[in-house]
Amino acid sequence: MTDVTDGVLHTLFHSDQGGHEQVVLCQDRASGLKAVIAIHSTALGPALGGTRFYPYASEEEAVADALNLSRGMSYKNAMAGLDHGGGKAVIIGDPEKIKTEELLLAYGRFVASLGGRYVTACDVGTYVADMDVVARACRWTTGRSPEKGGAGDSSVLTAYGVYQGMRASAQHLWGDPSLRARRIGIAGVGKVGRHLVEHLVAERAEVFVTDVREEAVRQITEQHPDVVAVKDTAELIRVDGLDIYAPCALGGALNDDSVPVLTARIVCGAANNQLAHPGVEKDLADRTILYAPDYVVNAGGVIQVADELHGFDFERCKAKAAKIYDTTLAIFARAKEDGIPPAAAADRIAEQRMAEARRR
Repeated sequence: MTDVTDGVLHTLFHSDQGGHEQVVLCQDRASGLKAVIAIHSTALGPALGGTRFYPYASEEEAVADALNLSRGMSYKNAMAGLDHGGGKAVIIGDPEKIKTEELLLAYGRFVASLGGRYVTACDVGTYVADMDVVARACRWTTGRSPEKGGAGDSSVLTAYGVYQGMRASAQHLWGDPSLRARRIGIAGVGKVGRHLVEHLVAERAEVFVTDVREEAVRQITEQHPDVVAVKDTAELIRVDGLDIYAPCALGGALNDDSVPVLTARIVCGAANNQLAHPGVEKDLADRTILYAPDYVVNAGGVIQVADELHGFDFERCKAKAAKIYDTTLAIFARAKEDGIPPAAAADRIAEQRMAEARRR
């Protein structure tokens, strides 16, 4: 583990690093920055993953999240066919209270100090405008605004990829990719969830939504009066006759409490790390609930930001994101062939690609 404090580099080693190549702890006292940058793998190329800005309860919690998220990015990038490994950064604190230009520039300097081993982008709590600031201190920054040479909001293609994953799941389970009249519940209608609503409404699905922010739900229901708002996620997952549940907020949505009461036949959403712990994927399979692996179906955003590094073309990216449909079907087929849950099948395919890259 590498600890960077006010520009001074210290090297620490921990036995529980989880196979990560490098973990950087960043602190800049002048701006109040405290951050963690985790590089899980560079087997396929420079690590690529977003920057999460969140008020973690402790530094230990922040490190754990960075480790989990960066590992997930390795698998996501491998399954998306990108020449990138996995990395993730988390900034500790409430972005509404402590985010400043000075803090973002300090963060950018820490990313730049890694010399291109990690390429950053947006995530929960960070936006295109933030990446424009970070890019002033670090050229290894994506998710910038079109005015600054970037691709703009990556949530558009993230939602499109999740939509394709839903269509593939419907095809696998019901023999028809159409989502018309399907009852679909979305937990979290923020950057990605609101775009996902648009796709589902256009296909005339029955859409139910919830979010911890009442304003976000109000905006959706005002724009789409047929969309049904429910009180919270606990109510959403119990909606009678729910066909698809889409977790689109923070991770851990599928756990020992939610899986036993989930009414949906399919889980397919944008949130990272939806499985709260190993074994949940088997619990889903035991209940004959089809799980579309999160890092497969939510890869549209990373496809977009990766393309930005080579000169962004939206239609080219959308065509790549559309292939999430075929990738999801291939995972279901592999799962059936190997007699394992889809999450395990996706892991096997991703690990195979990374292992082949290491041997080259």
